[in-house]
Amino acid sequence: MDDRVHQTSPSSHHRGHGVIEDVDSVTDVVLRAMSGTANPRLCEVMESFIRHLHAFAREVRLTEAEYDVAIDFLNRIGKATHDAHNEGILFADAVGFSTLVCLLNNGAQGAPQTAAALLGPFWRDNSPPTPNGVSIVRSSTPGPALFVTGRVCDPRGRPIPAVEVDIWHSSPVGRYENQDPDQADMNLRGRFRTSEDGIFSFRTVKPAGYPVPTGGPVGDLLRAQLREPYRPAHLHVMGYKPGYKTLITQVFVPDDPYIESDVVFGVTRDLMGDYRRHDHSEPPSPDVAAPWYTLDHTFVMEPGEAKRPVPPIK
Repeated sequence: MDDRVHQTSPSSHHRGHGVIEDVDSVTDVVLRAMSGTANPRLCEVMESFIRHLHAFAREVRLTEAEYDVAIDFLNRIGKATHDAHNEGILFADAVGFSTLVCLLNNGAQGAPQTAAALLGPFWRDNSPPTPNGVSIVRSSTPGPALFVTGRVCDPRGRPIPAVEVDIWHSSPVGRYENQDPDQADMNLRGRFRTSEDGIFSFRTVKPAGYPVPTGGPVGDLLRAQLREPYRPAHLHVMGYKPGYKTLITQVFVPDDPYIESDVVFGVTRDLMGDYRRHDHSEPPSPDVAAPWYTLDHTFVMEPGEAKRPVPPIK
């Protein structure tokens, strides 16, 4: 029997995408191969991605050696990511991509009514529930005391009760607790619930600026670009309540020396906080020595769909 009888013939719905004729034909052949994508949004995103990716290679005339370095860089990002560190998000942050996506999707380019900011690579989705007014300093953490009072309201200024407010920040030595064996688990993290008048409050220590992790490929990139790896001091805040768009923001210390050179481009004018230093007035607690600080800040949440982000670490 003729062996050709057993060869599989193309089905009626299968159409070849074509053979590569030359360098100019590559992109169109790839796009034709993907043209049957059933999900229209996936089709739109991937078509644009391929066009821009191929155009980038043509524009810089990417060499094979540079291509190898780029693939190795991506592989190293994956290898450097684990439960306590997300190198992929760090890379997206360090090239401004995280902030761009954040501002594209929140308000009028980061307008004050939303005060949105990037999530960052250190949020954990299991911070302990903490009563209002209680300290989130869970192990010895030297530093000036900071008393925070937050108010959550809607765009019309009406208070929003029962908002779950997640707080996390670095220690005064510039390290998050998952990076530092000297800190207790969940130190400087807490999850609060706003009162009927939209208020939450807590005690902590004033955060400090810090360098992002530089032991992986992102650190190599920063050194090659002669860039400082520092972030200015800030508090992370996330507000969550069904019926409202989840608010992810940061509140920066305006006089931090790195406020104009944030390595992850996360600072916008709308994110500055009023951290007030107190040297002579009576502190809220007898164990507090001067100087101590207060921060009063209003957060606005817009009506919308409440979604929790994917935790970058565990």
